[in-house]
Amino acid sequence: MDHLHILWTSGQVETARKMVFMYGKNSLLRGWWDRVTIIIWGAATQLAAENELIQDGLRDLRETGVELLACRACAEQLKVVDELEQLGVKVIYTGELMTRLLKDNEKLLTV
Repeated sequence: MDHLHILWTSGQVETARKMVFMYGKNSLLRGWWDRVTIIIWGAATQLAAENELIQDGLRDLRETGVELLACRACAEQLKVVDELEQLGVKVIYTGELMTRLLKDNEKLLTV
C-alpha cells in the first residue's frame, strides 16, 4: 500500500491551504496515494487550533479520508490538545513515529 506522510510545520495559512491541504486531499481523490496522513507539528499546531479557515480545511480533509495526527508535546506546550481533539485530530507523541518513518525510508513530505 502506498502511504504518504505529510509533516506540516509551517504556521502560514496559504502554505497549509495551497500545498498541505490541496495535495493531501487530491492525493486520495485522484488515487495518487492509497493512504495519506498529515502530521501537525510546531507552528502548524497553533494555527490548526486557532484559525477557523484552517479548521474547516481539516474537517474537509478528515471527511475525504486523510488521517490527521498532531504532536502531543507541541499541543501540550501550546495548551491546545482539546481543541485539536475536537477537530478529530489524533494527538500523540510523534518522536518515535518520525524516527521509524525516517529509518524505514517511508514516504515523508515536509512542509
